[in-house]
Amino acid sequence: MVAVAPGSFESFGNIHVSDQLADDDQLELDRLVDSHNLERSGIQDAKLLSIMLRSRGGGLFAGLHGYTWGGYCEIKSLWVAEQQRRLGLGSALLAAAEHEATDRGCRRVLLTTHSFQAPAFYARHGYDEVARVTDCPEGHAYILMSKALDA
Repeated sequence: MVAVAPGSFESFGNIHVSDQLADDDQLELDRLVDSHNLERSGIQDAKLLSIMLRSRGGGLFAGLHGYTWGGYCEIKSLWVAEQQRRLGLGSALLAAAEHEATDRGCRRVLLTTHSFQAPAFYARHGYDEVARVTDCPEGHAYILMSKALDA
């Protein structure tokens, strides 16, 4: 629990800081943000986008998570297990996400990556660097990338 200056939030209850986030809390937070965005923009087409590849035993070996809203798609996470890399799975996940985004009426995909992750991979798939924050984390860069989708 975080100490708060007297009187600042007492009527609201306690502030809890944690390194854990329950799935229900994430879903509720997403729903509340979507509701706020709808109120302000009038755009009500927000949807999660999830593509998971699992072994027959149920283990996750590749996946992509993001959402679509208001004519764009944001990819929040794309991961492929080390032993499954260089087999085209990342490209397949990206292509599937772009296809689904297009089907949902999106005209653009946004994503972030770090300099030590996959900026070259995304560039090979037509993504352009839009912004770069250096030393985030220290010694590396945080990169925003974008790609226009064919309509």
